[in-house]
Amino acid sequence: MKNIVTKLFVYGTLRKGFHHEAYEYISKHFSLLGDAKVKGKLFDLGEYPAAIPTSDDFFIKGELYDLKEAGEFDWAIEQLDDYEGLNPEEGETKLYSRELAEVFHNDQSSHAWIYWYNRQVSGQPQILSGDIFDHITAKPQL
Repeated sequence: MKNIVTKLFVYGTLRKGFHHEAYEYISKHFSLLGDAKVKGKLFDLGEYPAAIPTSDDFFIKGELYDLKEAGEFDWAIEQLDDYEGLNPEEGETKLYSRELAEVFHNDQSSHAWIYWYNRQVSGQPQILSGDIFDHITAKPQL
C-alpha cells in the first residue's frame, strides 16, 4: 500500500483563530499538530490571503494538521477542495491548487498539502511577516 500524505498546512481562513465555519470542519476531521511554516509569499487580497510558492527566503506562518481517520482522506480533502475553489464553473479559472509542500514544524520538516493561489497577485500587497494574524492586527481599523 502506498503512503498517502494526510497532513494539511493552512495559513488563512482555515486557521483556528479565524473562527470561520470551515474551521469547524477542519477541527472535526483533522487534529492540530501545531504552528508551522512553509516557504512562500503571502499576499492580502482583502477578504482572504493568497500564498504562492517561492524559492526566495520568505516563509508563511500557519498551522499543521493531520487527518484523524486515514481512510477518509479522499472524502475529507474533497470537501476542502470545494471550499478552496478547485472545482470552478465552466469557463472560470480555479482559485487555488492543492499541492504537496515541505513544511517545517518543531525543528523538523515533512510534507503536507497546501492550497497555493492559482491566479495573479501582481499589484496586491505582500504580507512581509508571512502571518495573516500579524497583518490583520497591524492594519488600521476603519
